[in-house]
Amino acid sequence: MEGALTARDRVGIQDFVLLDETTEAAFLSNLKKRFSKDLIYTYIGTLLVSVNPYKELDIYNKKQMEVYMGVNFFELPPHIYALADNAYQTMLTEYNNHFILISGESGAGKTEASKKILQYYAVTCPSTTLLNTVRDKMLMSNPVLEAFGNAKTLKNDNSSRFGKYMDIQFDSQGDAVGGHILNYLLEKSRVVHQNHGERNFHIFYQLVEGGEDDLLHELGLEKDAQHYNYLTQGECAIVSSINDRNDWKTVKNALQIINIDEINTNHLFGIVASVLHLGNVQFDSDSKGHALLNNNTELRWLLGVDAQSLQEGLTYRKIEARTDQVLSPFTIDHAIYARDALAKAIYGQTFTWLVNRINESMENKDPSRKTVIGLLDIYGFEVFYVNSFEQFCINYCNEKLQQLFIQLTLKAEQEEYEAEDIEWEPVQFFNNKIICDLVEERHRGIISILDEECLRPGDATDLTFLERLEDKMGNHPHFVTHKLADKMTRKTLERGDFRLLHYAGEVTYCVVGKRNQNLICQSKNAIVRECFATVDPDSRRRPETVATQFKSSLLKLTEILMAKEAWYIRCLKSNESKQPGQFDEALIRHQVKYLGLMEHLRVRRAGFAYRRKYDVFLKRYKPLCPATWPHWRGVPADGVEVLVQHLGYLPYEYKMGRTKIFIRHPRTLYATEDAYEKCKHELGKIITRCTQRGSRPNTKVTEQKENSESRRKFIKGYMTRGQAKCTDNSEYLAFVRQNYLNRLKNTLPKTVLDKTTWQSPPAVLTETSELLRKLHYRLMVRKYVRGITPQRKFQLKLLTSSIFKGKKESYPQSVAQPFVDTRIKEITSNQTQLTVLYSVFLQYSIPVIKYDRKGFKPRPRQLILTQTAAYVIEEAKIKQRVLYTSLKGISVSNLTDSIIVFHITCEDPKQKGDLVMQCDHLFEFLTKLCVIANKQNAVKVVQGSIKIEIQAGKESAVDFTTGQEPMVYKAKNGHLMVVR
Repeated sequence: MEGALTARDRVGIQDFVLLDETTEAAFLSNLKKRFSKDLIYTYIGTLLVSVNPYKELDIYNKKQMEVYMGVNFFELPPHIYALADNAYQTMLTEYNNHFILISGESGAGKTEASKKILQYYAVTCPSTTLLNTVRDKMLMSNPVLEAFGNAKTLKNDNSSRFGKYMDIQFDSQGDAVGGHILNYLLEKSRVVHQNHGERNFHIFYQLVEGGEDDLLHELGLEKDAQHYNYLTQGECAIVSSINDRNDWKTVKNALQIINIDEINTNHLFGIVASVLHLGNVQFDSDSKGHALLNNNTELRWLLGVDAQSLQEGLTYRKIEARTDQVLSPFTIDHAIYARDALAKAIYGQTFTWLVNRINESMENKDPSRKTVIGLLDIYGFEVFYVNSFEQFCINYCNEKLQQLFIQLTLKAEQEEYEAEDIEWEPVQFFNNKIICDLVEERHRGIISILDEECLRPGDATDLTFLERLEDKMGNHPHFVTHKLADKMTRKTLERGDFRLLHYAGEVTYCVVGKRNQNLICQSKNAIVRECFATVDPDSRRRPETVATQFKSSLLKLTEILMAKEAWYIRCLKSNESKQPGQFDEALIRHQVKYLGLMEHLRVRRAGFAYRRKYDVFLKRYKPLCPATWPHWRGVPADGVEVLVQHLGYLPYEYKMGRTKIFIRHPRTLYATEDAYEKCKHELGKIITRCTQRGSRPNTKVTEQKENSESRRKFIKGYMTRGQAKCTDNSEYLAFVRQNYLNRLKNTLPKTVLDKTTWQSPPAVLTETSELLRKLHYRLMVRKYVRGITPQRKFQLKLLTSSIFKGKKESYPQSVAQPFVDTRIKEITSNQTQLTVLYSVFLQYSIPVIKYDRKGFKPRPRQLILTQTAAYVIEEAKIKQRVLYTSLKGISVSNLTDSIIVFHITCEDPKQKGDLVMQCDHLFEFLTKLCVIANKQNAVKVVQGSIKIEIQAGKESAVDFTTGQEPMVYKAKNGHLMVVR
């Protein structure tokens, strides 16, 4: 990325953090400059800004995927593949969970971004026949969910009308092995009403336009969308950019891949047809204004429900008075409302059923621990001419996500500063908690007041709800109505409106706008019966309103996200007319504001604009200082200090952290990069002159001529050693190979425990060296394993059985798994103590995840067992030693998790307390420990919670429960929560 700074005047800067000025004008100017060159991606730190170009760009092929695989985040130009790959690589390295939040308004490219990430993982992750099946299901869930959950709107021909959170599950090898989807707030009102220029959900048109004649005849449908009231309100059933017939074929194929059989597929299409028939039900009125249903031909197609009973359900309300039931006739308006409510309920429940079936098809039932990357593709902030309940919920969701976004960004920045021992400088930002509380606060928030109005007896109306809001919120700085407004503002508000001042700006909302469940439960359609089977129609409990249900699901989503590491993609529309090459500055300024991008940039630029690892910084800029060029022999941090002193950095311009240099102003980096670019050209000239001088013909002696030619070839070979094999470098590469193999032959490791003496290969032999290393160790392991007697293995398994059988749920699955001698990882270390541990005293070694005592942050570690103690190792450093004499107990839960707690005698307040770890090979590890440390009676299998001592006199706990997805996170009560 640093190299691209030299072209900043022409193509802009790849990371907004490196802008010299952090003004909105500078931000937009840089975005426009990059957009004009088809550079649609730009970073703000690790956040990716994506501008929809409304045209195909040749940057999403397999070759591009391979370019970004395993590459440092800032090493290549910004790309969605870079973010996807770095989330994946970080997950593998740190063995923790991540999520990618994709946000932006309708038409900005969120759904496409989500697809690109899924495709990247499908292509680049390790592959087997089984895993390909899982990936096919993940990929093919998209067209099904788009058919049932997407629609044409004024802004987007394929707009997602629901929020989707999808977990992709990976095993310890990085293979994608399963998935799970949560859906939020399907826009059910679209089923019964569409604005002009908009359509209903795609599946309705796909069925009518693409369905086979026999199927349509069986469902009582005609091949013309104009025949159905629910499909014609927007007056745009046919759209040139949408091919409903082709999409129908794709959906039918996708349903097969996600294991929905032919019977359920027919039931599913039957429900879609029933909704269309329901929309064609028309009412007349009698002399008293009561609703009549004279022509009930449409009812016979409705879900296999008795037509007479359904007719009664649509025209009468049942009133229960003690033991009596009275039927009160509907007016036509009430009957239409009941019809539409039934259609929305049926479609909404069917959508939930469909998501559950997709989850069943992607479910991975292997109990071993998985890591996940979640994709959250959720509607962006919406402001329309008329904003109703759906926009209120969507914008409330965006308020919560903005709150989470700022919290996590600040937290990540503070943690990096603390880890690098750099003083944190407080950041001024707008805290939108005041707006979230306005909406969600118990007993006082808008949702609570809406609940009370919906459920209280009497004549509650839209306007009485508005009056209650005015009474409760009258003095709130972010709330205003026609009654509460000043004279000027009142002109912009109708009497049925209220206005909220969101973090993104003002939005005006208009407040104007279960009786048939028994009947639906008796349907002959199996899916409908299943959807409504969990609903108790006779329940006296007060039902939850839609707003409260959405609030609850949003709070659960927030908890899921808080337990994961965050990555962000912010999608922007370049223009409203979806035309390539058009950059609507006013539109983009509005999106930049409501997506909080300037806020994020301010947080990211709070102290230092640029930070890099010492070795990376030194490797790039060492030619600028005689003391560091061509080789710096000391510690990289010292080399960087010498380098920046030579360059004249002033003390306030930079700080030296533990592992990184922090540079405050971008202009300092600009000057450094410009100097490097100039130096690079000078070095090139010197090398060229040297090469020319060394290759001049010498006519005196043939031998000298040959020597000169040999030198020239050698230099040329050295200069082109990183390229593919060619005439210039073939002899040099052959020499390098022979030399390395000769050295390797004489220094091969003698035991499987020796992981430090394998010769480091030259770049051209990296892959070959790794293959040879694996073969050599496999041969030594094979020799070792052949020496282990079956009796010894059996004794270990008997010990495991005596400790865990009938006590821990995951024990039966472990029986067939063979124990190995050690799960040691390759390690290089200059520490004599650690080398001795590995080569002499090591009895067993295994990777673990250690949870910090403060905050329970997960840390990848390696645990070494010797004859006297257990050692916790990080990057070849001993972090903690636990003597077996101080190990007073070991606790695990009775569930399928892999959490282990070492209870350590802790008398000194400065001494480290109990050790909490996660280990994939729990049974093997604890069996080995029991034998080595003679602790067979120390292991306890616990139900509920495990108490832990963080330090002398300070206690906490690890709580265990079950849930929809496995998670480990710090709960609100301060405990470590483990969900299975």
